[in-house]
Amino acid sequence: MRAVTYRAGAGLAQVESEPDLPGPGQVAIDVAYVGLCGTDLHLVHGAMDHRIGDRHHVFGHEMSGTVAEVGVDVADIARGDRVSVMPLRWDGTCPACRNGNSHVCQNLDFIGIDSPGALQQRWVVDADTVIRLPQELRLDHAALVEPTAVAVHDVHRGAVRHGEKVVVVGAGPIGSLIALVARRSGADVLVIEVDATRRRQVEELGFATLDPRGEDQVAAVERWTEGAGADVAFEVSGAAAAVLDITSLLRVRGRVVIVAIHVEPRPVDLQRVFWRELTLHGARVYERSDFEEAANLIAEGAIPVDRLITDVLPLSQVAEGIGMLESGAAMKVLIDVRSQNA
Repeated sequence: MRAVTYRAGAGLAQVESEPDLPGPGQVAIDVAYVGLCGTDLHLVHGAMDHRIGDRHHVFGHEMSGTVAEVGVDVADIARGDRVSVMPLRWDGTCPACRNGNSHVCQNLDFIGIDSPGALQQRWVVDADTVIRLPQELRLDHAALVEPTAVAVHDVHRGAVRHGEKVVVVGAGPIGSLIALVARRSGADVLVIEVDATRRRQVEELGFATLDPRGEDQVAAVERWTEGAGADVAFEVSGAAAAVLDITSLLRVRGRVVIVAIHVEPRPVDLQRVFWRELTLHGARVYERSDFEEAANLIAEGAIPVDRLITDVLPLSQVAEGIGMLESGAAMKVLIDVRSQNA
């Protein structure tokens, strides 16, 4: 079995090992596709080293595949099922879990970071993390279920309603998916993005865009909303300037949803929060219902995944895929784990 690993101080490597067998309550999946994302970039740049430790770590958490083997005590999953994995494992005992928020367990194991992930040909996981896919859903498309679940959860956290004005700051894969899910909810969406390539990509999805370096974004949003301000704004860029500016884009009692990973503390305009009685929401991962909704949205064709997937590379070219994401040359890169072609 081939896999791609990261090790602190050593970078990426391809390794071979004997595949594990599923134990009780587990399944083995023949992985088909794995999507690379911003979290993977943070990981290979060393930002997760304190969680990974000194080991060769298989990463990757956006995936699709087919069940190869089923361990004992597993019901409702069979060999040949097309599946994805919700990469969360919680302890069930912490205060968050006891209060019904197990998806943000205080001791959460995010599979792919805290434990081995999907960039391997055969992956053994707990059966309760497996999501069965609609039969009509292609496996390459299904690799986008996890990031779409992020967007579904984010839009739910923002309580987006039909007819509302929504601003999305950042037009990468997650920002684009949030815009698509918000529009599906009936919102009118404006996307703010500094990169010309990403603006063009999101415009091709049918969204109005704004370059904040060329136009006063506060004035533009006020014109767009007839002086009121947006109902909801999603911060997906990860930029300090975006966090500082985002509260200025909202109406009285508007909602801010922080989606991006900010590895450093950021200044926030709390005077604006106070003055307009704004609400600030964090949005970290997703619940199982978000995952299932995401799979159905993609299967129904509500998410144009073919226009989001810009590149498909073999397992031997994970490093190249990481580089493409870093350069901004790609929207969504998939790794075809079954292919070994250079």
